Amino acid sequence: MNDCVRILSIDGGGIRGIIPAMLLAEIERRTGRPIASMFDLIAGTSTGGLLSLGLVVGDDSGKPRFNASDMVALYRDEAQTIFPRNFFKQALATFAGPKYPDVGIDGVLQSRFGSARLKDALTDVLITSYDLERGEAILFKSREAKLDSHQDFPMWQVARGTSAAPTYFSPIKIVPDDPNSPYLALIDGGVYANNPALTAYAEAVKHHLEPDTRILVVSLGTGALTHRISYEDAVRWGALEWAVPILNILFDEGSAGVDRVMRRLLDVACDPPAYYRFQGDLDPSDDAMDNASPENIHALQNVAESIIQDQAEALDAVCARLVHDAEEKTKKAPAGG
Repeated sequence: MNDCVRILSIDGGGIRGIIPAMLLAEIERRTGRPIASMFDLIAGTSTGGLLSLGLVVGDDSGKPRFNASDMVALYRDEAQTIFPRNFFKQALATFAGPKYPDVGIDGVLQSRFGSARLKDALTDVLITSYDLERGEAILFKSREAKLDSHQDFPMWQVARGTSAAPTYFSPIKIVPDDPNSPYLALIDGGVYANNPALTAYAEAVKHHLEPDTRILVVSLGTGALTHRISYEDAVRWGALEWAVPILNILFDEGSAGVDRVMRRLLDVACDPPAYYRFQGDLDPSDDAMDNASPENIHALQNVAESIIQDQAEALDAVCARLVHDAEEKTKKAPAGG
């Protein structure tokens, strides 16, 4: 069988990142292997970028510092630190400033990633962001960080840059170690690639041009919106009323649009399929990206459990293929390498 490049792609979605985190924990449970060992490239946007980096940061022994269950716990235990409830502050943010202070999310990311840098990733990662001052998409790639120190940044800053969702958090200014290099003024990568599967596919094709190489893409969503906006409501809205809904629409439809493209690019009807998408529907009451209440966390966990049950056959197939391909690559690896 020809070599297979295995890609994991994780959507953005704020607190809803607990959904793909639970799916990844289930994959680890079924396979008995860490996620970092089963994929050749892991791509993430926003909360998916945080997840991606969390799964490839190593400990002192060179093994993953966190498993997927640890990342589930992060959402469960740190949600209210990242998205603190403060009615006065949130009401004020309607008129000025981001909804949440930086101190919460910065503290969580710094404590999780410590001094780890992008070049230290155990598996290739691709993290999306957007530079406001350059007016262009930014792709953080561990492959390039290993080769060029100018492309290497602290992991916590990369995680912060990809998850700086407009209106929720302020942009982050990343100053490179080289004083001659310009700083980056970053916001959430979801503004152009909330579902990074297509970007990751292009990256894989770029570096694996052999005609007989197979590509497997496993794409994880953070829940599809089911709440619809009525014309009667929207026709009266101004800038303030549109601020959050327009982000939700752009992120949600952006993810769905990439899914449609991927289904055309990679044959989902072939045996075995080259593309798997795991996504579930959100209840209108649990579709907010920043609802950190215990009740909402529980509701999102129920969405993940439903995906695991409803797509059990596809999940079994993915796990079997990941284990098989990982074993084949181990056999082909040079002795001592």
